[in-house]
Amino acid sequence: MRCELCLKSGMSGNNVSHSNRHTKTRFKANVHKQTLVQEGKQYKVKICSRCLRSLHKSPKFRKALASLKPVVPPAT
Repeated sequence: MRCELCLKSGMSGNNVSHSNRHTKTRFKANVHKQTLVQEGKQYKVKICSRCLRSLHKSPKFRKALASLKPVVPPAT
């Protein structure tokens, strides 16, 4: 998965054993599906934990969240 705010995704690298054998591995970003509420609008986003923490601190990230498309809840 990829973070929708900072576009962070996984990367590849090597596991290196004690005998110095290299095997390919994949390091995945810490991305979660989250429903966020801002100014009465709900946003369903895939967001990394770093952006989730920064969202509470920085107005720059709040502006980035406002650029996303809000989710309309189903009428009941």
